[in-house]
Amino acid sequence: MDANPVIIRNCSNILVHLPDFVRHGSKPSREIKKHPDLEAKISDRLRTYEETVRYAPNQVFIGNLGPDALRTLAQPWYQHLLDRGRPFGRTGPFGEIMPQEEFYALLKAATDESSYDLVWLESRFLHETVLPAIVEHPLCGSDDLVHRLRRGKSVEEIRKKIDVDASLPLYHRGTLIGCFQRHHDEDESLQAFVLMENLITKASAFLALRHLLDASKLDAPEIDFIISCSEEAAGDRYQRGGGNLARAIGEMAGCRNATTCDVKSFCVGPHYGILHAAALVKAGLFRKVAVVAGGSLAKLGMKFQGHLDKNMPVLEDVIGGVAFLVTDDDGVSPVLRLDLLGKYPIGAGGSQQRIQESLILEPLKSHGLKLTDIDRFATELQNPEITLPIGQDDIPLKNYRLIAALAVQQKEIEKSRMDEFIEKRGLVGFAPTQGHIPAGIPYIAHGIREILEGKKKRIMIVAKGSPFLTRMTNLSDGLSFVLEANPKPAEEKRDA
Repeated sequence: MDANPVIIRNCSNILVHLPDFVRHGSKPSREIKKHPDLEAKISDRLRTYEETVRYAPNQVFIGNLGPDALRTLAQPWYQHLLDRGRPFGRTGPFGEIMPQEEFYALLKAATDESSYDLVWLESRFLHETVLPAIVEHPLCGSDDLVHRLRRGKSVEEIRKKIDVDASLPLYHRGTLIGCFQRHHDEDESLQAFVLMENLITKASAFLALRHLLDASKLDAPEIDFIISCSEEAAGDRYQRGGGNLARAIGEMAGCRNATTCDVKSFCVGPHYGILHAAALVKAGLFRKVAVVAGGSLAKLGMKFQGHLDKNMPVLEDVIGGVAFLVTDDDGVSPVLRLDLLGKYPIGAGGSQQRIQESLILEPLKSHGLKLTDIDRFATELQNPEITLPIGQDDIPLKNYRLIAALAVQQKEIEKSRMDEFIEKRGLVGFAPTQGHIPAGIPYIAHGIREILEGKKKRIMIVAKGSPFLTRMTNLSDGLSFVLEANPKPAEEKRDA
């Protein structure tokens, strides 16, 4: 192992419950235009905040439940909600589930009123609901954020802005409480819908970063590089995805000493973000690098029709956010094995088996390791309760079957033991369908905890991406990395 390794010192996982934004998701908004009666049908199936908090996969996401608990809980999980109260509250070891009214505070604070003023909130809603809620938040109730929330608008001003300037209406519990502005009447990249996508990503990434700083006991100025790896495309008509949302996130969080950039590769973006962060630390250029990813508004309600057809609640009502602190070795935290990267070269071919071989089998074999030397594989972790009702596969299970088949092919296990392999080394999906968010990375916080507790020694985080969605290529993408128990505590015990 490397004598001077790089580590992931800490992580955060957050969710934001946004039921009134489901109508603005890409799929629902398109279908509502064609069938206006759908808006009421969707509204009738939206979950309350309490139901969202008591939903078991969400509690796994923020760390109050371990991933394996989902195997033992009655299904469907949306009908068998967890008991009220602790330990199943809004906060967990990794982050929180933020309610919509508090997120409105972050959304408004994330835009500069003096220059852009993108978010208008009705005065009574702002002062009687939003402000009292956010000032009590231990990480977001600071004066520098709250002072941006003083100016409200009348309902008449908001309605006029919607009717005259094509602003998007904003709702809370079905009531109009504000609007979102466009910032150019000709530039498609600066229309209200696109700007709202970007601002929601920024605000949710900010929340994840705040939790990361708190868990790491760091002041914001101690971060010296930030990498954003979300799925938005912030820019204007001359450079539609010009980006550097990382800079906007860092500014909002007070990371005044940080240099910033964005890293993009669809679902693999967070993996490349962590890889770039590790390379920067390894090169000695930066000491504390934060990798952040906010949520995707476009993916809210993607599969709503299947949920309506099955008489289910609309489960895609939350966005996710994650953040990771990458540093040099602290002698305790799990080590990022840069020599065990699973790479997917351009010429590797496009079959699912070839992808799995490139990302999983080949890096292990090159170091004399077997698939059974990995205690846990974290692949795409989409919650199957969201995907199965529309006829899609249980995506994690499908991937684990491929990995188990590789183990059989390599004569590491008997075919009859594939299910045992999957249960021991796989995971039940628990992440919202947010593209980059489910791609193995929500498990990292769990994996680090399990390694520190001695329950796991070595875990692999695997992601596959879809650059073919750009219509520029037919290729897929992928990357994997391994986290391993830090050898220094064991060495210290031996020395003692």
